[in-house]
Amino acid sequence: MNGTATPRNGTATHENGPAAPVIVVGSGPTGLLLAGDLATAGVPVTVLEKRPHHISNLSRAFILHARTLEQLDARALADELEAVGRPLDHLRLFTHLAVDLAALPSRFNHILVIPQYEVEKVLERRAVEAGVEFRHETEVTGIAQDADGVSVEVRGPGGAAETLRAAYVVGADGMRSIVRQAVGLPFPGRSVIRSVVLADVRLAEPPETLLTVNAVGDAFAFLAPFGDGYHRVIGWRRGHDIPEDAPLGLDEIKEITRLALGTDYGMHDARWMSRFHSDERQAPAYRVGRVFLAGDAAHVHTPAGGQGMNTGLQDAANLSWKLAAVAQGHADPALLDTYQAERHPVGKSVLRSSGGLIRLAMANRPWTRAARAALTTCLNTVAPAGQALAAQVAGIGYRYPAPRGAHRLAGTRVPDVALQGGRLYEALRGGRFVLITPEIYEGDGARKDRLAVERWASDRRTTVLVRPDGYVAWAADEADARTIENALAAHVGAPGLAAHVG
Repeated sequence: MNGTATPRNGTATHENGPAAPVIVVGSGPTGLLLAGDLATAGVPVTVLEKRPHHISNLSRAFILHARTLEQLDARALADELEAVGRPLDHLRLFTHLAVDLAALPSRFNHILVIPQYEVEKVLERRAVEAGVEFRHETEVTGIAQDADGVSVEVRGPGGAAETLRAAYVVGADGMRSIVRQAVGLPFPGRSVIRSVVLADVRLAEPPETLLTVNAVGDAFAFLAPFGDGYHRVIGWRRGHDIPEDAPLGLDEIKEITRLALGTDYGMHDARWMSRFHSDERQAPAYRVGRVFLAGDAAHVHTPAGGQGMNTGLQDAANLSWKLAAVAQGHADPALLDTYQAERHPVGKSVLRSSGGLIRLAMANRPWTRAARAALTTCLNTVAPAGQALAAQVAGIGYRYPAPRGAHRLAGTRVPDVALQGGRLYEALRGGRFVLITPEIYEGDGARKDRLAVERWASDRRTTVLVRPDGYVAWAADEADARTIENALAAHVGAPGLAAHVG
């Protein structure tokens, strides 16, 4: 994101004076992406994390979907992760359901199998290089906000209490979010499956497929490689409802895996084993005044479809540019309301889709198994249905609400289209809006830190203004210089002036 550089622990400046600081609570993938975006844009950011500093290899997430990879591409990180992970252009569920990803309209027409800790490594490095201040072993104990900002009470490594001040706070602190509790938001929902077992194991006979997943009868199992000789196994057996603090042995994991997959692949040398339960929950609001929620603090889903980490990263990509624009005085604070309007419906949709998949996987009654068989047949034989499922799981099938009377493209995701200067997601790497025109548009140059102007590589005649997160802010089939200038003033703003919303 092209903006004024921020020195570590310093104050960014811009045309309207110092940028308003932001505190991000939580240093998982969502918090790291958000903090890195803000700091790169020139906004002072402090990340608070109650854990000691380390990148844990005990992560549950293993998949990056196409839309997330596109967002990482806009930050020049996707190719690095692609070199580490392993692409897979299809998924097989319930033995017979095949989800084809090769036809996705994306540069990343696959899923990338890669442990969460690899994603965290590159996001943390980017955040550090951008000047984010990290405060580990620092626990949030209270939050109070007023018209001018937010006071965050913390307890540091030595137990000393301190009050920090910021213009905005983002809670990316997980399912048990202290930030969410501090602003009084409920987290309605329920536990869907209990006594799920996890382990990192070596296999004497690795599976033939990269991801191995199946449900048979009363058992479910999933296997994915770390890339270091270990595999993560996730398993569940109906009726085997054991407290999470009960001892867990490798024999139990082997038995569940054999029931679901027909073999335990010679599991041995477990380096870690644990139990957990899977919830479906969503906060009714992602914003309370100057406080926002993102990732698991805002929504949690079943692991089906591997959408949890991906949805959180896309939350961060949606919120970061809006917070940066408002914090630097380039946009009306009302812009921040669109975070709730755009991301809450997506979170609800992911709850439905991941919940539907897990319920189909766990089907044990004749009519639910019949429903699963019918759905499988439909998705495998009716191409549009299968493509719609693939697009939704990959995250590229969503569009955001657009104002009444807006162009048909408004709110839609823009694929990585060819431009005369390269491709769109390279142009987005500046963290700016990108105006794509059929003819040369000079503009006044006043917005160069917030706007890149490109021309179509094709003979397309539509003029499109692409937001920093890759969605269409405005478009017109025919646009003269005045029309374009009015659109830029409304969406991008100008020095000393805040952009309007809508």
